[in-house]
Amino acid sequence: MVVIVMGVSGAGKTTVGQALAQSLGWRFLDADELHPHSNVEKMAAGHPLTDEDRWPWLTTVRARLETAVAKGEDLVLASSALKQSYRAALSVEPSQTRWVYLHAPREVLAQRLSRRQGHFMPPSLLESQLATLEVPDDALSVDVTPPPDVVVKNIREGLGL
Repeated sequence: MVVIVMGVSGAGKTTVGQALAQSLGWRFLDADELHPHSNVEKMAAGHPLTDEDRWPWLTTVRARLETAVAKGEDLVLASSALKQSYRAALSVEPSQTRWVYLHAPREVLAQRLSRRQGHFMPPSLLESQLATLEVPDDALSVDVTPPPDVVVKNIREGLGL
């Protein structure tokens, strides 16, 4: 099975995804680590990615998911997956892919981003991410304002894991 935790920057995809994977004994993959250098440079400079920037990256992420599914490997993926078309591209085996939409009020996200260090995504891109986001109607929706252990508990209960 593949569980994809998605949402805008600051929602805690990496933190929650790592904790969820650890609690399940599954492998964790952060899609941000698969961005080409040009995408990272563009975001670090404060410029939002376009669809044209994202498609090669999504193809790379999908290939990793296909490999995991082919091997029967359980995986938690952290990915923004802001648009339905991106989520469709990442749903390699719909019967084995579960989506978790992490969300919080804008103010909470902005506060988290202002405290974050060592990440290429500047807080200034939050607004463009919120504008791009197409809220999924087929995902488990989880509020990430509680502590990560509570969020993981809510995800596991919501997905029956």
